[in-house]
Amino acid sequence: MMTDDGSGGMTSLQDAAAVTGIGETRYVRGTEKSALRLTLEASLAAIGDAGLTPRDIDGVIVYASGAVVAEDLLTNFGSEDFRFSATTPMGGASPVAALQCAAMAVATGVATHVLIPLGRDGHSGARISRRVGAMRQFRVVSEFEAPVGANAPAQYYAPMARRHMALYGTTSEQFAEVAVTMRRHAGLNDNALMREPMTVADHHASRMIADPFRLLDCCLESDGGAAVVVSGAERARDMPQPPIWLSGMGVGHPDSPSAITQRPDMTRLGLAKAAPRAFEMAGVTHDDIDVAEIYDCFTYTVVCQLEDLGFCPKGEGGAFVEDGRIGLGGALPTNTHGGLLSQAHVVGLNHIVELVRQLRGDCGTRQVDGADVGLVTGYGDLGDGSIAIMHR
Repeated sequence: MMTDDGSGGMTSLQDAAAVTGIGETRYVRGTEKSALRLTLEASLAAIGDAGLTPRDIDGVIVYASGAVVAEDLLTNFGSEDFRFSATTPMGGASPVAALQCAAMAVATGVATHVLIPLGRDGHSGARISRRVGAMRQFRVVSEFEAPVGANAPAQYYAPMARRHMALYGTTSEQFAEVAVTMRRHAGLNDNALMREPMTVADHHASRMIADPFRLLDCCLESDGGAAVVVSGAERARDMPQPPIWLSGMGVGHPDSPSAITQRPDMTRLGLAKAAPRAFEMAGVTHDDIDVAEIYDCFTYTVVCQLEDLGFCPKGEGGAFVEDGRIGLGGALPTNTHGGLLSQAHVVGLNHIVELVRQLRGDCGTRQVDGADVGLVTGYGDLGDGSIAIMHR
């Protein structure tokens, strides 16, 4: 459904598009496959899942910080052209932001089926090229953060976590609760890299990376690919898989978007601006959400996003994740595939794939009973946020 504000501008994309195909490769640490090959494998899986052929894809949104461009897909698909091509340059918020972009494209008739693919040789790829890409992505920190020695995401985000701990009493034990829960979920997923059980003691014994982040607070580096197909509402109803409707979407940037340390509130992310827009568009409340796939580059980002999503007041995210609340069987099952912390790092596109599987009811032993409505988030760069609320 789209509504109009009277001036020709769309005010809602609610249920104007659906995810109709999903695909993933195996996730590994060590491969000779290029990022392009991983992208193509995942893309072909998603296209086949949607009952389409590569030539049916007339739109593509590639990852802006990745190694693959639209022309690579055109060449390998044997297609004449894409009617729509875009990027959503928001770092780890990009794949979820791409859902909104794809929904706009198919809802307006610019494209019929939009592919969102991402292949990543984050473990096996050349370290120099990864370093160059990271510095290009985070060049905005050159004025305040870089001069004091920060040159990696853990170092950029650690002060945000430490500030949260100072203001609200958030503890390393609460961060450990996130890590342990993600690992428990990964143990039920045969396409997860880290499946061995983890305890709070294991978390605390892992080496310090950037205070307060220990090794087990940090996401994986991995190799693999994921992809989804987004189709317009009319086409989606006639496709092989049950459509998973995109009912509410939003993106947002934090205050002082180019410098973390200059923000009036280091604990507030762009998601705090995006989430109300998405909930309003979807016409649902927090009580309606059955499952959440939340971008987890670090344990702290899960705690902070739960607050900015509105599931609890600011400062209470640490308490919120305790007592099994975010585990299977809890009030808000979160990252049921294991997330970036224990499944794999595909810049969160694997979170979208997992949410679609949950809403299809295809997750086996990790299936959330009665999952009808769910949400997925992205977190990128210095706090950019994106969200999509979906339902079956």
